[in-house]
Amino acid sequence: MTPAPGMTTRLRAWRAATLLLAPLLLSACTQSGSDEPGKAIELLNVSYDPTRELYDELNPHFRTRWKEQTGQDVTIRMSHGGSGKQARAVIDGLAADVVTLALAYDVDAIAQRAPGKLPEDWQARLPHNSAPYASTIVFLVRKGNPKGIHDWADLVKPGVAVITPNPKTSGGARWNFLAAWAYGRAASEGSDDGARDFVTRLYRNVPVLDSGARGATTTFVERGIGDVLLAWENEAYLAREELGAGRFDIVTPSLSILAEPPVTVIDGNARRHGTAKVAKAYLEYLYTPEAQEIIARNHYRPIDETIAEKYAAQFPTLNLVTINGAFGGWTKAQKQFFSDGGVFDRIYAQPHGGR
Repeated sequence: MTPAPGMTTRLRAWRAATLLLAPLLLSACTQSGSDEPGKAIELLNVSYDPTRELYDELNPHFRTRWKEQTGQDVTIRMSHGGSGKQARAVIDGLAADVVTLALAYDVDAIAQRAPGKLPEDWQARLPHNSAPYASTIVFLVRKGNPKGIHDWADLVKPGVAVITPNPKTSGGARWNFLAAWAYGRAASEGSDDGARDFVTRLYRNVPVLDSGARGATTTFVERGIGDVLLAWENEAYLAREELGAGRFDIVTPSLSILAEPPVTVIDGNARRHGTAKVAKAYLEYLYTPEAQEIIARNHYRPIDETIAEKYAAQFPTLNLVTINGAFGGWTKAQKQFFSDGGVFDRIYAQPHGGR
């Protein structure tokens, strides 16, 4: 597949990202802006790990559009990390104008634990439940697939090391966990006990839990640890094309989960910064055909039907369960699986063969 424009820049951004985070957080504390026409303005987008390359490409196009429409220069600063950690940072005071996180539960947490930041019905403010793109969970394996990994059942075999981040801090990891649970439940004819047994055996094959999806990708790709990486679909393509050309294959499992990363304005911060108008326009831009084309080129599944049809060949059709249909929504899933003392804590407290 032909690499998308900006790939070299993306690779540099990947390696430099962790070095840039600290000064970004400092600058966010003194952020300011103004909706006055002609006066420069600044936005802070707090996002999750694997969106670095996507917004590297989207942001310049929005800056150009905004300049043409208003005559105003806008600078968009980015902050990336595990989705759960990013949400907690916003709750604790990180001055995000917008968040573009991995799952709706993390935005709900901001609405509930930081009163005045945004309304609890935030997800109804933009189309498609405020999710302008979707993704799913696939496997990245080493070239030639030496361990013969073709579906979830192969991940629990003895001697297979599985790399996935920590669901307590990473939104991508929670999607990974729930996709595995859905497979385990389907494979045991709808039994939750069967699903728990399958996921328990899978995590016995996990030698290390990174805090975020990007850290897990680095562990697998650059540190050479593990036989298979559970990854966002876009992250798997990026790793295969830019970080290890000719070194990896992508395996699409028989069943996975429809991941819908949401976006929203953090109203309280945007009003204080004088950025409410440009923040709203920034997120609405994600739904335009121009942005949807960029989204597809970055291997996120676009919601624009015309763009989705154009890029259909790069997105395999597979059985995708949904968070609402299979787990009763994020609030229920979070409490059952990922809260302190929940299913994940009980599973991971058991002995692990890889540690």
